[in-house]
Amino acid sequence: MVEVQLERDYSYPPGLLIAFSACTTVLVAVHLFALMISTCILPNLEAVSNVHNLNSVKESPHERMHRHIELAWAFSTVIGTLLFLAEVVLLCWVKFLPLGNPRDATDGTSTPEPGISPGVAAAITSTTIMVPFGLVFIVFAVHFYRSLVSHKTDRQFQELEELSNITRLQNQLDHRVETGTLPPAVHFP
Repeated sequence: MVEVQLERDYSYPPGLLIAFSACTTVLVAVHLFALMISTCILPNLEAVSNVHNLNSVKESPHERMHRHIELAWAFSTVIGTLLFLAEVVLLCWVKFLPLGNPRDATDGTSTPEPGISPGVAAAITSTTIMVPFGLVFIVFAVHFYRSLVSHKTDRQFQELEELSNITRLQNQLDHRVETGTLPPAVHFP
């Protein structure tokens, strides 16, 4: 959680404060949702892992709630991390924007200098550093997720091929029984 102290004598842009407030609230809500799902699912996973009955595994809530678990993962890792990067950028803008031109030590007045103020320069710097990190993170997340989906698809295809082979073998055995081409059974006394 971020605690920020705003400068009373500075007029912040309303959009900046609204964005900062919304980002902080959504960031906390996303992580609490992921934590709630994780907390509810973990005891079931541990209980099912200790049972060696396959029917119990199929009846476990974590199998039925597979989509919720994936949603919690996506919220916590993908959306949460992007929100955290945005939070850092917004925090830098909120903290550094009031830092204007240096004050004159003799009379306490601010002398306007050409160009941008040090506070705006610091906020722009933090933004330009975080944007490439955000892009690298998005590219990595897309690549990783595509790899997971590709692996899962390949695994499902292999399982379908195995089932197809089993069905073909079963049909061959059934056909041999119908045509009588099986060798005669040997009976031992």
